[in-house]
Amino acid sequence: MFDLPSPSGAALGSAFHDPTVQWSLLLALAAAAGQLAQRHLGLPKVVGYSVVGAGAGLAGFPGVTWPLEGVPLFLLQLGVAVVLFEAGGRLPLRWFRHNPMVLLQSLAEAVLTFALCVATMRWLGASALVAEALGAIAMVGSPAILGRVITDTRARGPVTERALALTTLGTLYALVLVSGRAAVVEGAVEGWIDTLWPIARVLGISLAAGVLLALAVRAALRTMSATSENTAILMISLLAATSALVSEAGGSAPLAALVGGLALKQMHPRPWAWPGHMGTAASLLVMLNFVLVAVAAAQSSWNPAVAGGVLALLVARAVAKVAGVALGNPGSGLRWGQAVWVGCTLWPMSSVALLLVSELAQASPALGLQIGAVALPAILLMEVLGAVAATVAIDRAGESSRAMRTQALAGGTPLRSGPGQG
Repeated sequence: MFDLPSPSGAALGSAFHDPTVQWSLLLALAAAAGQLAQRHLGLPKVVGYSVVGAGAGLAGFPGVTWPLEGVPLFLLQLGVAVVLFEAGGRLPLRWFRHNPMVLLQSLAEAVLTFALCVATMRWLGASALVAEALGAIAMVGSPAILGRVITDTRARGPVTERALALTTLGTLYALVLVSGRAAVVEGAVEGWIDTLWPIARVLGISLAAGVLLALAVRAALRTMSATSENTAILMISLLAATSALVSEAGGSAPLAALVGGLALKQMHPRPWAWPGHMGTAASLLVMLNFVLVAVAAAQSSWNPAVAGGVLALLVARAVAKVAGVALGNPGSGLRWGQAVWVGCTLWPMSSVALLLVSELAQASPALGLQIGAVALPAILLMEVLGAVAATVAIDRAGESSRAMRTQALAGGTPLRSGPGQG
């Protein structure tokens, strides 16, 4: 008989210090917490993910340092790229020719959010650069959280459709602003060419990469089945390669992914099935992103002196989101009550916002410290509270499966969705 060596306590202890083991256990715990939060508390799964990640971050979970770099940064970029590519691929720009007020509504919401948040931070004494950066970051919603909430609640209807559209458009505006601003935040500017060239370079690289990504995926969909696991592998591989190459070339990886999705939708206007195998892989990446965001955000300084600024920014942002949607609502096809619930669904912030803060911190470490002191706690709070707010809004709008069942039992008519209905 062979004598098998028994693992020693020291060997087991060193194994638990391995990053792979630690992350595997953390994700397992997060998955269990997400399921429990949904089943027993009626909360979206992302709340469980975020609470576990925040607890790990506050406990000093190793492997994630701020600003993000290396593997954590790449995983965050890849997860964001998958979410934004899918979000862009579901937004038909031709829709705005039939209902241009939706585009105006998105601009009103984004501009008001930026202006009110900048004014609030300036009133609190923040510098112009910090206030403008926080205002641009505040424009971002969270396509990942909204998508997760819609999946968990099985929501459908005009509020859901409008929320997806405005979240995607707001993210596009913020990515353009922040990517362009980060390109010149510390450069020696001697003239308008020195200002415009870095911005044009970043945006040009991102737009070109997005179009090339769309062309590659379109070519693949012509010869491969959308339901095939090979198609899912190809799409994730293309997104990963695009994210790495665009970042290395000095562009914006999330902007390239979003542009790629938008371009693909215009090239392939008919509804196309998101690969089922892609959904499974994307779910793992998105869950990893939620945990990663919470871990990173929880490791911020949490200075009590900036707590008032964090709360003021979040209140200004929440008011601006609802007021902006209401301001652009006339002629957009929504009732006023529906417009209020759409504004509430725009409150969440998560991985895209964190990626923008990381981008600014890499461009200017000194400025990044000031921005992160306010933005990181705000992102962590709105990853949890925003998910709850979006869930409540969709439910109160009558578009969750639970609300539809209640309406059916009461003899009401459930709302139905469609691109032309908001």
